[in-house]
Amino acid sequence: MLNKNIVWHDHHVSAEERSALKEQIPCVLWFTGLSGSGKSTVANAVESRLLELKKHTYLLDGDNIRTGLNKGLSFSDEDRVENIRRIGEVSKLFVDSGIIVLSAFISPFQQDREIVRSLLAEGKFIEVFIDTPLDICEKRDPKGLYKKARNGEIPNFTGISSPYEAPLSPEIHIINYDKSVEEAAEEVIDYLKNRGYLNA
Repeated sequence: MLNKNIVWHDHHVSAEERSALKEQIPCVLWFTGLSGSGKSTVANAVESRLLELKKHTYLLDGDNIRTGLNKGLSFSDEDRVENIRRIGEVSKLFVDSGIIVLSAFISPFQQDREIVRSLLAEGKFIEVFIDTPLDICEKRDPKGLYKKARNGEIPNFTGISSPYEAPLSPEIHIINYDKSVEEAAEEVIDYLKNRGYLNA
């Protein structure tokens, strides 16, 4: 419950003015998918392309956030919910500043992703489903996490001992097992270009 003594403070500079200065429409590109699906890899490639286009961005990555802002959270279902809630609030602040935010998190639960969507104005939340089959993610296993999960060393591991709820209607759906990182990134860039996010 919000403390009744806390009052939202309006800024003299508006979100619209910040956006106009950067010549872009700020939004959250929310990359979701299994561990090893390529979320962070594609998000990094997208950010590099946006930099080439002289756009203002910031990339929030799951592991990086858990070393600082969310380092006290576990991987229990309850703490996963809190992890995503905090990221949603941080993303909202970045959008208010005029930034295009790239958030790369497994974010396994549909309800949590919808809560983040509800924090933002219409069109500001773009769900990017990096759709890679579990068997391919497990073969990749870049951090050795699937092996540990199979051995019972990691509890509540998404895809093995904890569920992943795939997006029902993501804005961008990337089938990511037979294409290059560059091709996947260009799908995201094309979406942004075609809908005017990059030429405000």
